[in-house]
Amino acid sequence: MKNGRIIVEAELRPTEDEEKVIKAINNVFTYKDMEIIDQGEYKVIRCFSDSYDSLRKFHDLLRKQAILDAARSYFLKRIRGNVLQILLHKQALYQGKISLISWDEESPLGPIKITIESDNINAVIDWLSPQTVRGRPLWERDIPE
Repeated sequence: MKNGRIIVEAELRPTEDEEKVIKAINNVFTYKDMEIIDQGEYKVIRCFSDSYDSLRKFHDLLRKQAILDAARSYFLKRIRGNVLQILLHKQALYQGKISLISWDEESPLGPIKITIESDNINAVIDWLSPQTVRGRPLWERDIPE
């Protein structure tokens, strides 16, 4: 990837098991680096990558769950400039299921946030969730450069 970066982060509440939250992240993202930041009342797990390929698991789960149309619509509404922020239900993701949410409060233990910064955010969306007809993708794009 030439012009972008990906950050995945999740709050780790005192009642949560750190390994389970990391497993939830691993179910959707392959990271290059990880840091755990102590915020006092809770910790934040933050993972980084500079490769779209780190989102391959997410890409594949969208197809496996047959939610490309819903995901595409969600993604297009959440673009802000060259940034796309995706909120995922933490407990669902731990079970290997994608549940897109609109507000932090929809996930009782806080969401897992994926932030994608790219000079060509629409190409990233086209790769992750192409348009479909009757549930079948109209195209499959290569990973954006």
